Amino acid sequence: MDTGKNRYIKAPLGMKDLFPEERVLWEEIESVAREEFELSGYYEIRTPVFEDTRLFVRSIGETSDIVEKEMYTFGDTTDSMITLRPENTAPVMRAYLEYELHKSKKFQKFYYIGPMFRKERPQAGRLRQFHQMGVEAVGSYDPLLDVETIKVATRVYDRLGLSGYKVKVNSIGCEKCRPGFRDLLKEELRRYKEELCELCQARLDRNVFRVLDCKKKKCREICNSVSSIENHICSGCQDHFTTVKKTLEDIHLEYVVDQNLVRGLDYYTKTVYEITHPAMGARDTICAGGRYDNLISDIGGPPIGAVGFAAGIEASLIALLKTRNKENQSGNPPVVLDVYLVSIGSETRSYCFRLLNNLRHAGVSVDMDYESRSPKAQMRMANKIGAKFAIVIGSEEVEKGVIKLKHMQTGEEKLTHDPEEAIRIIRE
Repeated sequence: MDTGKNRYIKAPLGMKDLFPEERVLWEEIESVAREEFELSGYYEIRTPVFEDTRLFVRSIGETSDIVEKEMYTFGDTTDSMITLRPENTAPVMRAYLEYELHKSKKFQKFYYIGPMFRKERPQAGRLRQFHQMGVEAVGSYDPLLDVETIKVATRVYDRLGLSGYKVKVNSIGCEKCRPGFRDLLKEELRRYKEELCELCQARLDRNVFRVLDCKKKKCREICNSVSSIENHICSGCQDHFTTVKKTLEDIHLEYVVDQNLVRGLDYYTKTVYEITHPAMGARDTICAGGRYDNLISDIGGPPIGAVGFAAGIEASLIALLKTRNKENQSGNPPVVLDVYLVSIGSETRSYCFRLLNNLRHAGVSVDMDYESRSPKAQMRMANKIGAKFAIVIGSEEVEKGVIKLKHMQTGEEKLTHDPEEAIRIIRE
């Protein structure tokens, strides 16, 4: 029997609605991020939400979890396949190549903020439609850029008041030195194959580096007992990583080297990094990035160095900012109006509505009652929403053409016949 509990259509699995209270946090995040990105010379790029499927297969890797299990892929009208973007680095590089920016201005700095899509099992901090902000510095192999992107991310977190995060770095080598270490890692991990989790057993032959990224306790213990890539990278990668570490120290940015840190996407080379926060539990990564010097050539372009990061908004910042706001609870509503109009009697409502529109035309944020509440209830609403002033309009005010402003914090009242004066009082 239908009890009525399930009669409403719900949002698809892994999708989340954004309400006004959270929107304030999003605006703060985006505003701070844009300011910090542009302060460092990064400028916004917006790519389509879906791309040719081949872009992600070639860039992320056929054996990655994303390509094998998590992409939303569809056929389009030309018998080719399109995919909702699971990440935005490859689309940015596609745009860089398509418009031949490497010929007109090779070195470019981009940032983006937008939705991504992955068909994974929804859980805390993980959604099927999620949002990321990130930067991409394209056209240079300079290790100083690796450090710059890390610092840009930490500046955003510092501006947002997020303390307690940890910066982790590692080098995963390049196409010259990584194959040898891959073979050694396979050989060593095969000795523990039966002790590895089922997923890591499959990763042994498909993408052995992902075993190092496993969060299961037994797998992590095994990974801690095998050889470290630090002793197997080539001199070029070693020099690059040494510069990264020294520069982090020069600018007093604390970090730890995590030898088990790898990235789940095939295109990464040399420097990889993560920023983690304990408030997120086992899935504690709030920002991840690194260098991807082979990505542009992998999708058909010339060899061009690049580095960048992506930071999930829902999975990290929203949860952390909610924690911050609980600790510093102000009680303020999501939107604070300059004025709330209180109408006394139904005959004053048209007058109030005209005044409301005149005030809005002057740039004053103002609202009024649309639920036929009593004047007393309207005053309670003005107080509840945190309005700076209440303007009370009764038949006497309409007849005399006066505006009565009440300051909601002090209780002080002012009368004026001049709308311009009222606006000046409100803005003081």
